[in-house]
Amino acid sequence: MKASLKSKEISGVEARIAVTGSKSESNRLLLLQALYSNISIENLSNSDDTVVLKQALEATSSAVDIHHAGTAMRFLTGYFASTEGVDVVLSGSDRMHQRPIKILVDALKSLGANIEYLEVNGYPPVRIYGRKLEGDFVKMKANVSSQYISALLLIAPSLPKGLTLELEGVITSAPYIKMTLALLNQLGVTTSFEQNTIHVFPKEVIGDTSFVVESDWSSASYFYSLIALSNDSKVTLTSYSAESLQGDAALSDIYRSLGVDTVFNASEMTITLSKSSTKISNLISLNLSNTPDIAQTIAVTCFGLGIGCTLTGLHTLKIKETDRLSALKIELEKLGAAVSITNDSLELGMHSDAVFSKANSEVYEIDTYQDHRMAMAFAPLALKFPLRINDPMVVTKSFPSFWEDLSKIGIAVDFK
Repeated sequence: MKASLKSKEISGVEARIAVTGSKSESNRLLLLQALYSNISIENLSNSDDTVVLKQALEATSSAVDIHHAGTAMRFLTGYFASTEGVDVVLSGSDRMHQRPIKILVDALKSLGANIEYLEVNGYPPVRIYGRKLEGDFVKMKANVSSQYISALLLIAPSLPKGLTLELEGVITSAPYIKMTLALLNQLGVTTSFEQNTIHVFPKEVIGDTSFVVESDWSSASYFYSLIALSNDSKVTLTSYSAESLQGDAALSDIYRSLGVDTVFNASEMTITLSKSSTKISNLISLNLSNTPDIAQTIAVTCFGLGIGCTLTGLHTLKIKETDRLSALKIELEKLGAAVSITNDSLELGMHSDAVFSKANSEVYEIDTYQDHRMAMAFAPLALKFPLRINDPMVVTKSFPSFWEDLSKIGIAVDFK
């Protein structure tokens, strides 16, 4: 399937959109709910990743397939390894079997876990024999995916002696680690995070606790991009807070420099995005080590504005649903961009409107590489010229209603 995107007249458009609950918060809370059954959750994400994780936690089968859901792979590895009596094979898509898990498995084994690789050493699928984990100390590199760290922290209060986690080096995606700890704190779990050492104390029983999941800030990024590339449109997104646990809430500051104002309405729990009169610099430089999931959106926004950018702190993008740095380079260069990448950075050159004039002469196809963020990050460019997005339903991984919501902003979407 392909989605052809074409911009309608969008001047002065105002829309109100309800974005699904945060995938990051939802997945953490589901794991905690499996450990403490008296947790209730509202506004749960309806993303594929969250649905797959929920089904896996409820499964009675000895084989669990999580497809493309990387978070589910990491969180479930920790959960099953620490659940006595479990004997399960955890597998995923072909791409998932290319994404390393050795760092997490080694950490769990150091706590006493029994996990076997079934094909390639260090990669899924794995067979997990659940048991009580008696260890209470793990040392690991600080620049690994925060999902490895959160997978350990989520099971930590259920361990007999809790967990001390010592991180070596510069921490990557610290907001996601702090989100996990904040959710534990809301359950009454005692934690500390000082310098590079995290302590989580054991908690056998918690009181009845209800959570309302904030809407997903990563999903909000595509509307920030749309407003940045529009003339004078306005979008209101529901269920957002100025005091967010999500690292991607940094969007409100980042996009201020890209011409978007954010107004928080605390009483209604909304944010309203509008075009600002701020003069945009010809070049921006950002370290996105705390917010790597919005790198694709920012790069595409900068291209759409004709400005250059240097984005660093992106080493985790190499092992996502696809190698996102390579995918960005390939697809942006189709449109005439000048892009250079390293293992942890992307540099985009400035360009003139001549690039868009060239692009307007034909419809460009954007490949998505089985990556939901590639589809959604490039979609706002339909405000500049017609696009065709290949494999568009990949967006269901995190934002099932994306194409429907996009049409509310004034972009016609035709599936063929």
